[in-house]
Amino acid sequence: MFNNLSDKLDKALHTLKGHGQITEINVAETLKEVRRALLDADVNFKIAKDFTKKVQQKAIGQDVLTTLNPGQLMVKLVKDELTELMGGETVGVNLGGSPTVILMSGLQGSGKTTFSGKLAQFLKKKKTKQVLLVGCDVYRPAAINQLKVVGEQIGVEVYAEEGNKNPVEISQNAIAHAKANGKNVVIIDTAGRLAVDQEMMTEISNIHKAVNPQETLFVVDSMTGQDAVNTAKAFNDILNFDGVVLTKLDGDTRGGAALSIKSVVDKPIKFIGTGEKMEAIDVFHPDRMADRILGMGDVISLVERAQDQYDEEEARKLQKKIAKNQFGFDDFLNQIQQIKKMGSMKDLVGMIPGAGKAMKDVDIDDDAFKGIEAIIHSMTPSERSTPSLIDASRKKRIAKGSGTSIQEVNQLMKQFSQMSKMMKMMQGGGGRKMMQMMKGMK
Repeated sequence: MFNNLSDKLDKALHTLKGHGQITEINVAETLKEVRRALLDADVNFKIAKDFTKKVQQKAIGQDVLTTLNPGQLMVKLVKDELTELMGGETVGVNLGGSPTVILMSGLQGSGKTTFSGKLAQFLKKKKTKQVLLVGCDVYRPAAINQLKVVGEQIGVEVYAEEGNKNPVEISQNAIAHAKANGKNVVIIDTAGRLAVDQEMMTEISNIHKAVNPQETLFVVDSMTGQDAVNTAKAFNDILNFDGVVLTKLDGDTRGGAALSIKSVVDKPIKFIGTGEKMEAIDVFHPDRMADRILGMGDVISLVERAQDQYDEEEARKLQKKIAKNQFGFDDFLNQIQQIKKMGSMKDLVGMIPGAGKAMKDVDIDDDAFKGIEAIIHSMTPSERSTPSLIDASRKKRIAKGSGTSIQEVNQLMKQFSQMSKMMKMMQGGGGRKMMQMMKGMK
């Protein structure tokens, strides 16, 4: 996420290292490189210029605290200004109304339909929310079928009217259906076009007037950079939307859209999409994103993702198994599945402070667990539940069945044994012993 921008900002801020104090000259040198990095990321020239001017005004004349060097102070100033540039504070979705109507808008290919499904699942997790998805894209072939597939995948009802080509009527009928069937959130997926045109704008404006949504979201492909910002302005002039959704942030995103859009349309970024999976949706936090851009990680979001996958009942069962020394490969496989639901491995690594920079040249494959899963699936049920049964001849059979080597099977067995011992230690008083040992190592 924003790897190229992160690298260039990191190099720019290194300019101040070695200087004993901040001067107008070395600040100017650093900010020249910062501005260049922003322009390379496809940030609007005026926005990039204003950004560096604000940082410069804050930097000149400031005393460097005894605990900070000039480089650290400049990083803090840049981080604070990046946070402000992206909105300053987190803005949630408005869930007022009965039902709450959320209108999705954007160009074709921006990821509107997929994100509608992600948002439906996100809101469904709030136990009080009963969600209805509405298919109003009556032009794109298979658009409604795509929404139905998404709805089936996440267990959310999809409202559509075969043969009706009037999206205003469909959306109004859908709201009536929601009221009659106890649905308190209606997400309307509208049609997109390859480019902004009058027919498209008239249609979505008519839907907007007819349903009077509590929340109108503009979905934009973050990889389109400055074009995304221009499109956002065109939509905002017609709809006066409430917030922006940035999709495809897991790709090679330059960052221009995320950094420019708030300044241009004065509307907050509310959500980001970080992958293909339905779980790949995050509330947008400007301060956390600024941390990630500057290579500081995002531990809070990492913990929140882990908590989303945390099942208290399953955790209790797992604790009992560990206490009785019954933790097996089926349990291990279940833990892997939960990690995979948290998002792409590259994205998760980027949330760990320092790890993103350290592993920027390492190709982190989302199929990193594929070999491990193949080995476990090649075991018999008794072998998975009782790993001690696995002897040399069984390892040979498992390796052959999984398309791996005996060495890889041995390595997995060793890692599994070490992890089991660690978990067993943490269950008992060993947790305190480990903390004492760690304190003694300081």
